[in-house]
Amino acid sequence: MRIEFSGVRSLDVLNKNINSNNFNALLTLFTIFIIIKSIPPMLDWFILEANFVGNSKDDCTGDGACWVFIKVWFNRFMYGLYPNAEQWRINTAFLILFAIVGVSFFVSEKLKKYFILFLVFVFPFLGIKLISGGSFGLEYVESAAWGGLSLTFIISAFAILFCFPIGVILALGRRSSLPAIKYISIGFIELWRGVPLITVLFMSAVMFPMFLPDGTFIDKLIRVLIAITLFEAAYMAEVVRGGLQALPKGQYEAAKSLGMGYWRMNALIILPQALKLVIPGIANTLLALVKDTPLIFVVGLMELAGMIGLAKTNPKWLGMAIEGYVFAGLVFWVICYAMSRYSQNLEKKLSTER
Repeated sequence: MRIEFSGVRSLDVLNKNINSNNFNALLTLFTIFIIIKSIPPMLDWFILEANFVGNSKDDCTGDGACWVFIKVWFNRFMYGLYPNAEQWRINTAFLILFAIVGVSFFVSEKLKKYFILFLVFVFPFLGIKLISGGSFGLEYVESAAWGGLSLTFIISAFAILFCFPIGVILALGRRSSLPAIKYISIGFIELWRGVPLITVLFMSAVMFPMFLPDGTFIDKLIRVLIAITLFEAAYMAEVVRGGLQALPKGQYEAAKSLGMGYWRMNALIILPQALKLVIPGIANTLLALVKDTPLIFVVGLMELAGMIGLAKTNPKWLGMAIEGYVFAGLVFWVICYAMSRYSQNLEKKLSTER
């Protein structure tokens, strides 16, 4: 059985890909049938019969989605329980971040390193101080009030900034000729890779404070940030190690023949080539990091998914779970798709296959 296309090159290519044999033809027909059957009901629920105007659940009539729920809770989904009057601080912190990242694309390579140093060593502490307050006339806001999509961004940005350099150091350590450094790196990587993230979060939020001396307190958010960073760094280390192993030994020998030391060789010759080779793996690890952030809900931190879970239990909005999680899914899809496209463009720009 064949579905015939002819006369148009694009259709001929499509025919070759999805209609090459009887099984593929049947699978294509079945897929078309599913699409035809599912799209109209989805359009009805999402748009045609959906409710967009109103201020309460009573304004939602019909069988469509109640987007009024998202509208009413939108501020909480973005900022959690952060005081409304102080939300400009979160906006300012992210505006600074996006401005620095944006400008760094247009400056020379010589200046770009200073932007990177600022992002790694200055901005995390500046941003946290701006959001938490407690000095320079800013009202102190406890981390328990932080939440929503802004908390998702905070955790993701912090973990991405620090898990990458830590992962690179661990990858180099695992390949070190010094036994102590090598086996410490191996032990660290395998320990963190062998434990589920939800267990790591539970240990950092609940168990770790029990081992602290009396009177010593480390904020829960800080503990969670460190735990996620170390967890993802272990996976990042294995990705980078794959790139290091893929390089031919001639690259190492050529660098040594030029009289380069260990750190100079890795910084100028080895790592730039190794990281080019594993851009897809790095992007995949960072995407997994972003999608893992909803797990912090189990330790009482209300990021986007956590705030939706809180909102759907409100007596005035019972039964709105589907709308909330569809909204969260769309938000995460947009974020991950943007990151994926950027990694593809970066890979193409650096011409990793050449």
